Amino acid sequence: MHALYQPVLDIIEKASRDIVLPYYQNLQSHQIDEKTPGDLVTVADKLSEEFIAGELAKLLPDAKIVGEEAFAADETVLDQLVDGQVWIIDPIDGTGNYASGNPPFGIMIALAEKNETVAGWLFDPLTGRICHAAKNGGAWMNGQRIAVPENFPERPIAALATGFMTGKERDALITAASPHYEIVDIPRCAAEQYPRLVEGTNHLSIFHRTLPWDHASGVLFLNEAGGKCARWDGSHYRPADRTKGLLGASSPKLWDEAAEQLGKIFRP
Repeated sequence: MHALYQPVLDIIEKASRDIVLPYYQNLQSHQIDEKTPGDLVTVADKLSEEFIAGELAKLLPDAKIVGEEAFAADETVLDQLVDGQVWIIDPIDGTGNYASGNPPFGIMIALAEKNETVAGWLFDPLTGRICHAAKNGGAWMNGQRIAVPENFPERPIAALATGFMTGKERDALITAASPHYEIVDIPRCAAEQYPRLVEGTNHLSIFHRTLPWDHASGVLFLNEAGGKCARWDGSHYRPADRTKGLLGASSPKLWDEAAEQLGKIFRP
């Protein structure tokens, strides 16, 4: 585990207990806004990010902080990810679910150094499940070391996030994937999707939009658990990289097969 595992978890649990859960299923209409069409933000998102950012700053005073809601106000904050230590915060992942009063949703935090994720936390406020990973230190769930399954069904289960794709890309993906995979609905929450890949509930996921607060901690968690998440060309995910497209799988073999079967849709 990372040396800051418990201090960061303490911050997450307090944000969950004092901010996120009290507003859950208690939001008023004036406490929910749209940043862009279909992309919601609530008063709880803003308060959670403000609290978490303040507490993380106490742990590493010299580290910069990049939060989802700060990005909504100023997209240039992503430029901070290139150098030094940076905290990456998703104060409520799955805000659409949260605002509707439905699970799943989560809190995600990553620590990056020189544009490489070195630690990640994915927390489910409703169950208290904590997923954690440290670079070259393995993956952990509720304090226990975890690894991806060794065996997979003949038709692996694929959760395909197509919402930000063009209609042409979406149709081509479904057509290409259907003969090989059992396609299921996505949870609309990366804090839930990455644990599903590690536990083997799902075996394959495709993401088109790859903003760092949604993926930095999850990519590390999946890779440290023995799965594979990478760009379509096989290159590593870097938080500051603004290119699109990620393929995640419960094993490197499944990743290679999917990249061969589906990658031509997205590779230039």
